[in-house]
Amino acid sequence: MTQEKWGQLRLRLLKTVGKNNYASWIEPLEFAALEDGVAVFTVPNNFLGNYVSQNFADLILYELNNSGERVQRLAFQVSANSTRRPDSGAAQAVAPKQAASVAPADSLQAAPLDPRFTFDSFIVGKPNELAHAAARRVAEGGPVTFNPLFLYGGVGLGKTHLMHAIAWELRTRQPHLNVVYLSAEQFMYRFIQALRERRMMDFKHLFRSVDVLMVDDVQFIAGKDSTQEEFFHTFNALVDQNKQIIISADRAPGEIKHLEDRVKSRLQCGLVVDLHPTDYELRLGVLQSKAEQFMASYGQLRIAPGILEFLAQRISTNVRVLEGALQRLFAFASLVGREIDMDLTQDCLADVLKASERKITVEEIQRQVADYYNIRMSDIIGPKRLRTYARPRQVAMYLAKQLTSRSLPEIGRRFGGRDHTTIMHGVRRIEELKATDGQIAEDIELLRRALEA
Repeated sequence: MTQEKWGQLRLRLLKTVGKNNYASWIEPLEFAALEDGVAVFTVPNNFLGNYVSQNFADLILYELNNSGERVQRLAFQVSANSTRRPDSGAAQAVAPKQAASVAPADSLQAAPLDPRFTFDSFIVGKPNELAHAAARRVAEGGPVTFNPLFLYGGVGLGKTHLMHAIAWELRTRQPHLNVVYLSAEQFMYRFIQALRERRMMDFKHLFRSVDVLMVDDVQFIAGKDSTQEEFFHTFNALVDQNKQIIISADRAPGEIKHLEDRVKSRLQCGLVVDLHPTDYELRLGVLQSKAEQFMASYGQLRIAPGILEFLAQRISTNVRVLEGALQRLFAFASLVGREIDMDLTQDCLADVLKASERKITVEEIQRQVADYYNIRMSDIIGPKRLRTYARPRQVAMYLAKQLTSRSLPEIGRRFGGRDHTTIMHGVRRIEELKATDGQIAEDIELLRRALEA
C-alpha cells in the first residue's frame, strides 16, 4: 500500500470518526509497511497505539480491505523520534497482550486477553469445579452442547479468568475460528458508534460473522433498551447458526434487574453455572501456587510454616485480594531483607487483615437460619432432636464455623452449652450433605449471601 492510498483512506476515516477523534487518534498514525497481511503503523507513543488498537482497529481493517488490500491485523510501533528511552520498548510492535486483541479483518476487534489467565494457572476447587469443567468442554471446540454457557459469581471468583482461558485454548486448538471476547460495555459502545455513523449493517455483519462470541459483565446492558434489543437479535442469529456463546455476569440471569424478560429467557436456555465464594482449601491452593511463582521471582526469600494457612483463613473476600496481599508481603520482605514470619505478615498486612475481619456473629447466624427455615430461635438453641429442628441447627453450626472466628467450644456454648464434639459432628454432616444434596447446598449459599450482604 502506498502513502497516497493511506492518505485517501484517512480522508474516509475522517468522515466516519469525526474531526475530534480523527485529530486525536487517526492523524498521528503514520503508515510504515504492509507485510504478510500485517499493516504496521508508527505512533508517537504506546498509549496512542493501544487506544487505537482497542477502539478503531476494526474500522481501519474494514477500510483497508474495502480498498482492495489484504490485511489480517494491525501492529503499532513507537516512532524512533519519540522521547521514550530505547530500552523501554520504544521501537517494538504492540506487546503480545495487545497484539492478541486484533482479530482478522472479516471479524471484530476483540478486547485484550491477559496471558496470565489460562487453564494451567486456574486453581480448581469445589466452589468452581463445575464452572471449570464446563469451560474446558467449550474450549475443546467440539459440537455445541449447551448454548450459551453462562458463568456468574461475585468479584474475584474467576469468571474473567475462565473466559480468557477459553479464548486462549480455542485460539491454540482451532486458530481458524473467529473468536471474539469483549465486555458488554464495549458491545454497547460499538453499537452506539454504529448508530451515530449510520453503519448498522456493518455492525450486524461483523457480530453475526463470529464463530465464538464471549461477552463479559453482561449485567452492564441492563436498563439500556436499545442495546438489549440488538444484543437479543445478535444472540438469536448466532444460536440459529449453531455458533457458541459464552456470557459472564455478577449474578444469575433472573437476578439482574432491568434486564428484559426475553433476554433473561435466552440467557437461561443454556448452562448456567455459579462460581461460589472460595473455601479454605481453594484459597490455600491459590496461595501455594502464587507463592511458588513469587519465590522464583524474588530469589532466596524464606516463608515460615503456617503463614499461607493463616492468610487462607483470615482473607476470605476473594482471590484478587488474596493474591494482592501475598504480592505485597513478598515485596515488603524483599525490601527489608527479612523472613516472611508471623510478625512481618501482621505488620505488612495490618490494613488487609483488619478489613477482612469477620464481623458476623453466631447470634446473627442463628436468627437468619431460624427465619429461613421458619422455626423459632429457641428451637435452634434448644434440645429438640426432631429433624425439623436438628438439620437447621446443624446448618447454623456449619455457618458459624465458616463465617466467624469463634472456636468450636465457643460456638458450642452459644448453642445451649453443647460440647465441641457435637458442633464438629454437625459441621461434618453438613459438609457431607452439601456434596450430595443440592437443596442443602443451595440453602447454605443463600444463607451465606444473606449474612454477608
